[in-house]
Amino acid sequence: MGHPRKIRRKFSRPSHPWQKLRIDEENALAKEFGLVKKREIWRLGSLLSNFKAQAKRLSASRTEQSKKETVQLMKRLSSYGLVAVDSSYDDVLSIPLKKLLERRLQSVLFAKKLAKTMKQARQMITHNHVSVGLKTISSPSYLVKINEENSIVFRTVSPFSDDEHPERKRKDMEEVKEEVKKLKEQIAEKKSEEKAKEAKK
Repeated sequence: MGHPRKIRRKFSRPSHPWQKLRIDEENALAKEFGLVKKREIWRLGSLLSNFKAQAKRLSASRTEQSKKETVQLMKRLSSYGLVAVDSSYDDVLSIPLKKLLERRLQSVLFAKKLAKTMKQARQMITHNHVSVGLKTISSPSYLVKINEENSIVFRTVSPFSDDEHPERKRKDMEEVKEEVKKLKEQIAEKKSEEKAKEAKK
């Protein structure tokens, strides 16, 4: 059972600490989804492994109880949009980790264009600006169900609830390219001016 004051670890560490391919993949995922610690990846990896282990166990059984548990498993996974309700065990076994990472509140908030970057989305959540339905969620790793997506909003007391808040305006790529072009032109002008001054000397 363990000590009641000590929370049981919800993830398992990699079997080997130095595996270049795994480390590179984790670094890429951390950068793409704005993760701070590798344990966030490991935790979801362990959860996904549990789903797959349950699917393997149920596929080898033909009892009435296994049928009920299969329905419950498919309903749970379909509620997160990972598989369809009538999916097979093979569909469960082929769920990629990236698909589970996309269901995190941080990822969904960015996908809904309520934040300009993944890091900003994380900051908004941890600072209690975001609510899912009537609940204020402060955990970026909260897994969002399909029926909860439309209920993700900023709290009424949050300054981000204003659509005209400057931090909520996302620039289009064309605007960004235009700004970069202007900046390069300014740098080129300064360089030419400096060369002209040096030539006069």
